[in-house]
Amino acid sequence: MSFKINPPHRAEHLGSLKRPQDLLKKRGEFDAKECTAEELRAVEDEAIRAIVQMQREAGIKTITDGEFRRHMFFDGVFDNMNGMKYIPEAPLQIFKDYVPDTSAFKKLAFKNAPTYLCESKLSRTQPFYVSQFEALKALTTPEEHSRIKITICAPEWYHLRHGEYAYPKSVYANDDEYFADVALAYQQEIQALYAAGCRHIQFDDPLLAYFCAESMIAGMQDAGLDPDAVLDTYIRAYNNCLKGRPTDMVVGLHLCRGNFKDGMHFSEGGYDRIAIKLFQQINVDGYYLEYDTPRAGTFEPLKYLPKNKFLVLGLVSSKLPELEDREVLKRKVHDAATVIASGEEKRTVEEALNQICISPQCGFASHSEGNNVSEDDVKRKLTLCVQTAKELWADA
Repeated sequence: MSFKINPPHRAEHLGSLKRPQDLLKKRGEFDAKECTAEELRAVEDEAIRAIVQMQREAGIKTITDGEFRRHMFFDGVFDNMNGMKYIPEAPLQIFKDYVPDTSAFKKLAFKNAPTYLCESKLSRTQPFYVSQFEALKALTTPEEHSRIKITICAPEWYHLRHGEYAYPKSVYANDDEYFADVALAYQQEIQALYAAGCRHIQFDDPLLAYFCAESMIAGMQDAGLDPDAVLDTYIRAYNNCLKGRPTDMVVGLHLCRGNFKDGMHFSEGGYDRIAIKLFQQINVDGYYLEYDTPRAGTFEPLKYLPKNKFLVLGLVSSKLPELEDREVLKRKVHDAATVIASGEEKRTVEEALNQICISPQCGFASHSEGNNVSEDDVKRKLTLCVQTAKELWADA
């Protein structure tokens, strides 16, 4: 059994961590033009030093900066892409009702919302995440550099939520033309990250999980769209984004159903509807899957997982402070391994268990405000993942 992470880091986390109050305060001052970028950067650096130390103390091997330099988890790509225009108060009619999170926000009586729309040919004229990687390298030891993970935005982020409004037909004739330029930008960024020393990236993509939700499927069909064809377009986009990527760079794909403040989620539905395409057609090395509540469905879709990919089970909630039972977590991991072993590609339960890791179901702060967990809760949850992993795997 060969993995890009050899062996996989058995206890993972999903990137975003609880932001301290002094960082939130300083970012508010920066947004209000009450401090300089240098002053904000100094506070970010101090907060990241502390959160890196917390990861070390919890026993987490994969290191991230907690996404402390971002407001939202999807920041980085389209806000830096040449050809995209920031719309501070976009009319709600350009947000598609069939997308679960936009539908939820409309029900909250939002009148308009900020977004980005394509206005001309897209191109990467500046780095997306390289500076964040370099800054984290400067705050970690040389021994940790190969274990730094950078989380990145899903390539279809604005396309799904805006549909026909995503780009002008005078700029791109069709979706494949649009995504060809998006993919080229991602290819360039991945190569630049690799040149800087990055060996581990993770796409954060709640949108793919929306294709598990019957509400979106029905809504797309009502709008005259073929959901399966749209999903196929996104799979082609992913594979084109990853074309030519270095063979020793680990690429993971994280799916969840929403991780907004106060534990708000946006969709429900198991992975059954997309499992074959998700596991067998997208050219990533592994998957980080939400599995902390019944809304994610059963482990049954895991029977389609190939032998050469790893799976990170998100069994620990990042939305609630209550600590999960370690014995229950171990039992769930064994249950998942049993399903994988009995799948299309037969393998022993031990072999299937070797493909699995454990993590929280999502990040602890997908947006700046975060969820109702404290910094201490975060450390306890990550420590729980590490302790559980050590009891499950000898190489943890």
